[in-house]
Parts: sequence; C-alpha cells; structure tokens
Amino acid sequence: MYNRFTCTQGTFYYFVCRGIRAPKELLLTLIHRFIWPLHLGQLPIRVIMSEGEVFHEKQRLELCAIHALNNVLQEQVFTKEMADDICKRLAPQCVVNPHRSMLGTGNYDVNVIMAALQSRELAAVWWDKRRMVQSLCVDKVQGFILNVPSRVSLGIVSLPVKRRHWLAVRQVNGHYYNLDSKLKSPVCIGNEADLRTFLSEQLSPDVAEMLLVVRRDVEESGTWLNSDDLRK
Repeated sequence: MYNRFTCTQGTFYYFVCRGIRAPKELLLTLIHRFIWPLHLGQLPIRVIMSEGEVFHEKQRLELCAIHALNNVLQEQVFTKEMADDICKRLAPQCVVNPHRSMLGTGNYDVNVIMAALQSRELAAVWWDKRRMVQSLCVDKVQGFILNVPSRVSLGIVSLPVKRRHWLAVRQVNGHYYNLDSKLKSPVCIGNEADLRTFLSEQLSPDVAEMLLVVRRDVEESGTWLNSDDLRK
C-alpha cells in the first residue's frame, strides 16, 4: 500500500536531457509515456532470475503490493488488473475506492493482499510485535510480507521523504532471501538464525508490520507459533 511513486531511469534521463518543463506539460508527458501504458498493460514488469532461480519482480510505480505477492509466491501470479478487480469486490459501491490510489497507480492496502492470498488457498497472519521473533515456527511459514518505511526516490535521486512499502521474504533452495522489489536483485539473508535477526531489525521501527504467509490449516491450528508459545 504505501509505496513511493517511482520514475524509471529512462524517465529521469529523458527529463534531464530535455530540460525541466512546465509542471502541466511535465505531468501530461509522464501520464502519456508511463501511467497510461501501465493502465493498458503495456508497461512490462521486470523480472530477475538470479543464481538458484530466485524469482524477483522489480519495482513499477506504486505496485509494491503486487510485487511482494508474486515474490513471496515465487511466480508471476497477480497483475494490476487482478488487484484492481479485488479492490472493486471489496468496495463495490464506492466512487473512490479506499483500497488503492485515486490515480490508479497502485498503492494497494493490506485488505487486497489478504484477499489475493485467500484466492490461492493461503492466509495472511498478522504478527503481534509484542512477541519475540524467536516464537516463530518458521518451518510452518511459506513466506513473509513486511510493511516498512522506505525512502522515496525519483529515478536515481533519493528524496528526504519516507512512505510505507511492501516487501517479501522467503526461503528458496535452503536460503532466505530479501525480495524487496526496490532491490536490483535478490539479497541472500542466510539461514534461520540470520532470518530472525533480519526480521527483528526490520520490525524495529514503530510503524513496521509483518504478515506471515501460511496455509489455511496452519492459520487455523496456530502452528506458526512454537508449541511452548502456543500454550500461553
């Protein structure tokens, strides 16, 4: 929900080389060249397949929720069109849909992520930050989707502003990876101990949140918690 609006480097160079235009002309050019083609499905999503065949979608506009879903599932399952359909089902009577950006560029909220996972027979379990990450039974968790503060960038220029951003973490071939769509490529976190350290660091800001992606039977039984914590 909550990701920055990102221009590609091509956009950045286009405006630098041609000079900064008047605000109205700049906005119309941006819409014509990037937002409208995305709406029509003409702007492709970049996917990286690195060593070990780790699937990694890279950032487009405010589509971090879609990227996080696909990255945690390790395949290109969801599209902007599908996310927009979910938004309409969640709020069919609303003129301005509360689950996405008014501009139609994405910025999907947690309800869209939860509904998308349910369509795959999965569940999103909200992690209570009052618990220690050592309480997690990671073997029962298929992946993690975090919502964290992230710096806004315009092309290669980083701005002193932060917005909320969805990112995915999961295990692939025995190693845990940070699959943040803002990264140039997947970053190997390491083993289970490294994962717990990484999650603790990511959840340290007050506004950071985490969803556990689990099977429905795991959600119902609560076995995503270690047995000792489950009895408490």
